[in-house]
Amino acid sequence: MSTSTSTSTRGQATYFDELVTAATAKLQGSEVLLANLAGEHTDFIRLNNNDVRQAGTVDQQKLSIDLIDGKRHVGGSINLTSDQANDEARLTALLGQLRDQRRLVADDPYLMYNTEPTSTESIKIGNIPAPDAALADIRSAGQGKDLVGIYASGDTYNGFANSLGQRNWFQSSTFNLDWCFYLRADKAAKNLYAGFDWNDDAFARKVDWSAQQVAALARDPKDLGPGEYRTYLAPRAMEEVMSLLSYYGAFGKRAHETKQSPFLRMLAGDATLSPHVSISENTAGGVAPNFQSAGFVRPDAVDLVINGKIGDTLVSPRSAQEYGVATNGAHSGEYPESLAIAPGSIPTDGVAEALGTGLFVGNLWYTNFSDMSACRTTGMTRFATFWMESGEIVAPVNVLRFDDTAFNMLGTQLEGLTDEAEVLLDPSTYMERSTASARLPGALLSSMRFVL
Repeated sequence: MSTSTSTSTRGQATYFDELVTAATAKLQGSEVLLANLAGEHTDFIRLNNNDVRQAGTVDQQKLSIDLIDGKRHVGGSINLTSDQANDEARLTALLGQLRDQRRLVADDPYLMYNTEPTSTESIKIGNIPAPDAALADIRSAGQGKDLVGIYASGDTYNGFANSLGQRNWFQSSTFNLDWCFYLRADKAAKNLYAGFDWNDDAFARKVDWSAQQVAALARDPKDLGPGEYRTYLAPRAMEEVMSLLSYYGAFGKRAHETKQSPFLRMLAGDATLSPHVSISENTAGGVAPNFQSAGFVRPDAVDLVINGKIGDTLVSPRSAQEYGVATNGAHSGEYPESLAIAPGSIPTDGVAEALGTGLFVGNLWYTNFSDMSACRTTGMTRFATFWMESGEIVAPVNVLRFDDTAFNMLGTQLEGLTDEAEVLLDPSTYMERSTASARLPGALLSSMRFVL
């Protein structure tokens, strides 16, 4: 095993500081400069039929700035080349363009940025394999099977700096293997192994479970009619439900204030989640930076739901300005970037026995609201969903559509959560490698409503 953190990546913090310092010297009058850097050094490998189809390295840095004068501000960005003279010249030109554009914009009544410089540094060095070692492990696991997936590993880093002297740096080394054992048509055993420290035993357990699933998928599928079934939602299935709630304002200050949150009944005191459920924005355990683009430092954790009841909300600087409250460093969307649900007491390695007879749901997709004001969600099962009896897989189940409320799934029908929370890193690499993550346990439900 070897870590992926490189000297050149660490040197980006110094390079970023030098660029902002040079730009600060070119400010005029009462101008204030905010600068954000997002970068990555990522090795990636794409596989199909357990063979390498594409491999490479992405090394990129994007610098975004906001040029402020009073309540007027305009933003822009450039991709850095690591040629300092060239980058400084392009940044100077960008400042001139933004200065010309700013004259045309109106005052922003909700503009808010940190004026009390608070500098921080956080570097998380993961113990992850070099790409060739990882590939050897992955191909060994997929021997004799149609393994399809992508492996990405390396550093992501973010920086904030302003002309007031604040400097923040956040860097993290992670790996993310998003794969499946493909059988045929829509039959595949989907899995994910991600985190900060590669563990051969943990990976072997995941491979073994996927092998059991793909073998079971070869059996004749079982058709289930509409009804309510005892159900286990694996962490990846839980992620779909939680992402839907998050992105539609379950935890955001603005959505709560404007009554556009799916948790309206909780806000009104008409409903709660199960006492087993405690949800937080766990910045200290995530991959997203511990500071926000306006320079506000985030707390290690924000308790969003405490034992089933509403806790704090995520408050962006703009919402803080609009509603007269303190910001906790949330970004403008006010949804969690490092979501965590506290584990429960059901042994993770005893889930099948705890379920007994019912549905094992590994993945969901096409999730949406059928009635957001009631927090009623709908979606489809995907990949390997199994009917189990006495803790043993009987048959794969043909695609089902669920339609149920979060107040049932995470409330009255929730028997418990597993005693381990799985690290789930967002595998998205569109434009840049995502830094969103979640730590989620599996959930055992006494019943879940399926309609098709």
